[in-house]
Amino acid sequence: MAQTWPRKEIIIVDDGSSDQTLAVARQFAGKEVSVVSQPNQGAAAARNKAYSLCQGDYIQWLDADDLLSHDKMARQMEVLSRSGSRRVLVSSAWGNFWYRICEAQFCPTALWCDLSPLEWMTRKWEQNIFMQTGAWLVSRELTEAAGPWDTRLLADDDGEYFTRVILKSERVVFAPEAKVYYRRSLRGLAYVGRSKKKKEAQVLGMRLQIGYLRSVEDSARIRAACVTYLQTWLPYFYPEMPEIVEEFRRLAATLGGQLQIPRLTWKYAWIQRVFGWEAAKRSSLLYNQCKSFWVNAWYKALFLLDNNGCGEKSGAGGRRP
Repeated sequence: MAQTWPRKEIIIVDDGSSDQTLAVARQFAGKEVSVVSQPNQGAAAARNKAYSLCQGDYIQWLDADDLLSHDKMARQMEVLSRSGSRRVLVSSAWGNFWYRICEAQFCPTALWCDLSPLEWMTRKWEQNIFMQTGAWLVSRELTEAAGPWDTRLLADDDGEYFTRVILKSERVVFAPEAKVYYRRSLRGLAYVGRSKKKKEAQVLGMRLQIGYLRSVEDSARIRAACVTYLQTWLPYFYPEMPEIVEEFRRLAATLGGQLQIPRLTWKYAWIQRVFGWEAAKRSSLLYNQCKSFWVNAWYKALFLLDNNGCGEKSGAGGRRP
């Protein structure tokens, strides 16, 4: 609501929440804000519902845990006005924070610049980097060309969706002054953990994305980037899902590459030698969960002491035209 871009509509889809989210959201319902509720169907279904209701020419996706700088969309619209095409896709800077946005860490990557769609995707997989979902501003024309969010994907639905959007675009333009604040959490939408369903969805999304990219270009560099992508995700499935590991190995071989057995850091290597891979992975997950819990508790305490988040006002709009 605090966005400086004046012509906007905000659509909030409550996807079967079990807390007070719907009641709080309805307090803001009005001329600019529509609030709808549906039984829990997942993030992709909620986004599809939001899009079906919106009227605008440009779409800003925003999940419940993230924030936008107040001029984020205005700065991106300024960039788009100079592009002369509805097939140009614009991204923005984004930074991680826990509770206080003044402490958000903005760490530029090789994607923080103007790139062709193929170069953008190749760099993403070669370097294991990404663009946060809220950073994009997408024209309706591009949105229609890409198609709806895939409701089968309980994990990485945004990665699969924006692969389609990017490859349908003419070029990707970066707006450095526009900013998104990406809230860290103990259990975010992107968390896969030990969920078999999420892991299976992750694999499906990976198959689809590799197919999309190779359908556009099947060069040696593209195939090598696909192998790197498989290697990056292999530790999430090794060794407890051998059928997926074997599928990854076969796919890598068809791409002209070879996957390596994941290597553990020194903290867990001794556990693997004594108790096996499964115990080492469980120890790693437990350690990271405990670490995140205490880091989260520390930043939450600082936030409560500060009482205002020590930050710039942020416009938290739902879906934007």
